Amino acid sequence: MNILLAGATGYLGTYITDRLQSQLFNYKVIVRNPDTLIKKGIDPTRIIKAELTNPTTLENCCEEIDAVISTVGITRQKEGLTYMDVDYQANLNLLNEALKSGVKKFIYVSVLNGKRLRHLKICDAKERFVEKLEESGIEYCVIRPNGFFSDLSDFYNMAKKGKVYLFGDGEFKSNPIHGKDLAEFCLKAIGRSEKELEVGGPQTVTHNEMAEMAFEVVGNTPKIIHIPNCVRWLILKTVRLLTCSKVYGPIEFFMTVMAMDMIAPEYGKHTLKQHFEHLQNESEKR
Repeated sequence: MNILLAGATGYLGTYITDRLQSQLFNYKVIVRNPDTLIKKGIDPTRIIKAELTNPTTLENCCEEIDAVISTVGITRQKEGLTYMDVDYQANLNLLNEALKSGVKKFIYVSVLNGKRLRHLKICDAKERFVEKLEESGIEYCVIRPNGFFSDLSDFYNMAKKGKVYLFGDGEFKSNPIHGKDLAEFCLKAIGRSEKELEVGGPQTVTHNEMAEMAFEVVGNTPKIIHIPNCVRWLILKTVRLLTCSKVYGPIEFFMTVMAMDMIAPEYGKHTLKQHFEHLQNESEKR
C-alpha cells in the first residue's frame, strides 16, 4: 500500500507523518517547504515539493499511489488565500491528480457537523469539496473529527490567568480528540468501507468540566464567567460588520461551535486533562 499525505506540516498531518514513519509505511508527503520535514528526519526522497493551489506543480504526484489522505485546510486565511482557494480548490486539484493516476482511495479530513454549519465560510468550502469527492467516482471516505486538543488550549491559558469565559451556562458538551488518536483513526480508515466517519476523543464533557480540569491542572481556584448568548450574537454581528472574512472567519467558527453540542463517537486513549498537564509541564520548563 503506497500512501500520499497532503498537509503533512499541519497539526494532524504531523501526527500522521510520525505514524507513517514509525510503522514503516510506503508513503510520500506533499509540502510547500521540505526543509521543515527534513529537519525532523524525514527522508527527502519521500517528500514532494508542490503548491496544492497551483495544479501545475502537482503533475504526476499521485503516480503509483494507492491511497491519498488530505488534511489540507486553513483555519486563518493568510497570504491572500481564502477558504475556497485552499479547503476547496487545493483539495480539488489533488483529487484531479488522484483520478488521473488511478488512485484507489481518497480520504479527506473535514469537520464534525460540517453540513449543519455550511453558513460558515470555512465549512461551506469544505462541504463543496466533499460534494466533488462524492461525484468523482473514486472510492472515498470523509472523516469528520471533533475539535482538536490544540484548539482548546485557550481553556488552559485562561485558567492560568484566573478566569475562564464560557458561552451560555457552560453545559454544552464535546469530546475533542488528540492528534495521535486521530492519526491512527485516519490510517485505519484506508481499510474501511464507510463513506463517512465521525470521530471524537474518549471522554465527552461539558465546557464547565473542561474549565474545571484546566483550573485543577494550573492549581488556581475555579472562576468561570458565563457569557449570555445575546452577547455572543452581538460580538458576531459586530465582527462581521467591521472586519473582512480573513478576520471574522475563524472567530465565527469558534464562537459557533462553542455554543452547541459537538459530540462524535468516542475513540482513542488520550484525555483533555493530559493535554492540559502537558501544557503545564512545558510551561514549568521555561
